[in-house]
Amino acid sequence: MAREHESLAAIDARPQRPRLTEIWIVWALFGLATVAVFETYWRIPPQELWKVHNSGFVGGAGRALVFVGFSPALAALAVLPIVADRLDDRRANIVAVIAFALCATVGFVQTPSHLDPKWSNIWPVAGVAPAVLLTVWAARSGRPEAVRTTRAGDLTRIVLGLVTLLWATPYIAAELGFHLDGVPFFGWVFQTGKVAPEPGSGNLHATVHYGHHHGLDGLLLVVTALLLSRVLGGIRRPPLRVLTGVVLALMLVYGWTNMVNDLWIEQVVKRGWTSWQVPDVLFPSFSLAWAAMLVAAAAIYAAFFASRPLLRR
Repeated sequence: MAREHESLAAIDARPQRPRLTEIWIVWALFGLATVAVFETYWRIPPQELWKVHNSGFVGGAGRALVFVGFSPALAALAVLPIVADRLDDRRANIVAVIAFALCATVGFVQTPSHLDPKWSNIWPVAGVAPAVLLTVWAARSGRPEAVRTTRAGDLTRIVLGLVTLLWATPYIAAELGFHLDGVPFFGWVFQTGKVAPEPGSGNLHATVHYGHHHGLDGLLLVVTALLLSRVLGGIRRPPLRVLTGVVLALMLVYGWTNMVNDLWIEQVVKRGWTSWQVPDVLFPSFSLAWAAMLVAAAAIYAAFFASRPLLRR
């Protein structure tokens, strides 16, 4: 019995590794999306995709590079403060600041009308790489969690995630190189393979073209924000906790707004129900749409993310 107690005490005394489950799920989702982009743009001819000109391995690798420099870079803006706080190391802080600045270049290096890779796409990708490496470092040597993740609100997170997933179904199929025509329920709700004129140009194209859509970026960013909001209360340094909360609130609004924009064009305008379009908010601009998004993000932050830390001493 005494030996049993000694072994249990030894187990309890072992150093605990930090749990970064939510962050690893985020990176796994973006990894799977990158593989899907690579495979689909390798397999499908450019004329059936959108704003790309290369095919085969070059087409797949190039479009995957452009993808990594967009929504994964935006997700990294929320991951970096979390892992920097867990590491609490001056070297990690310096790397995180540099990576954050590189990821922030996503706001002006992307060109939605031309999605072949450019040299400028390297900058946000160069920010994602150290974000992943810092996650590995934090998982191996970072401060263990002082509390469990914030489980309050998990039911709401699940409901919001499932609803968002439902509306992203045509974009998941397109990412994999398929349409939903003939699929029970989804083929009735969503118009995907029907050829329709593109608003503004009149060019004929599948309603939901094969390949990547910013509607799928919206899904990935919403899921990222919902997952990382669970660890918000465990951030010890107040400035990093505030920064992360602000980024997550804006990420939620940005993700949902881009999904609505994409869905409205393809499921409403292309059906001829109206010619009015939900404003394009893909990139920051001085506009009423972005002003409304910032107000909505501020409200979400104040209502849900501006809470006190949940740390126990």
